[in-house]
Amino acid sequence: MTHSGFGWILLAFVAYGLIHSTLASLHAKAAAVRWFGPGALRWYRLFFNFQAAATFLPIMALVAVLPDGRIYAIPFPWNLASTAVQMASAIGLMTGVLQTDARHFLGLKQIFGEGLGDHPTALTVSGFYRWVRHPLYTFGLAFLWLTPVMSWNVLAFNLGATAYILVGILFEERKLIAAFGDQYATYREQTPMLIPGLKLNRKSSA
Repeated sequence: MTHSGFGWILLAFVAYGLIHSTLASLHAKAAAVRWFGPGALRWYRLFFNFQAAATFLPIMALVAVLPDGRIYAIPFPWNLASTAVQMASAIGLMTGVLQTDARHFLGLKQIFGEGLGDHPTALTVSGFYRWVRHPLYTFGLAFLWLTPVMSWNVLAFNLGATAYILVGILFEERKLIAAFGDQYATYREQTPMLIPGLKLNRKSSA
């Protein structure tokens, strides 16, 4: 049995990643300033979040409409446990957003000319950020992979999302080093990336 949806979903994630990475680049922001003036930076983050959500919807639609087949289903009562952890991860993700500058994250703060950079003016190292550097991704990955029913389309979605997150972390950490310098370099050395307690013994070159 072939599962034609699998390849299309992965391809859609590649396209999504290219669009997302291009619009997140400094070149795209510089182009926005050239075309629309310095005021464009006040709206860029909000626009970026809007397009990220809008372009993500077609991927979810592909998962729903393309031919699919079940791989496995977690049996009762373990499916209740996996669903409970998924819900806890969703709550943790929302809490993690609130532990940062949520208005900056959403792009609302920039509209009023506050904090026009990619990151808030202060580095968050408390709350969930005390245990891992990227708790939003940790909770997101837990939510994805603990789904109680796995199909080929869901697997393709999860693989694409995981690859997107891991590549995104590399670019994100470069920006954080540029924004916070030695402060982030020290934090990176002391704090695991995604899994609490799992820290690679690698000295930073930053």
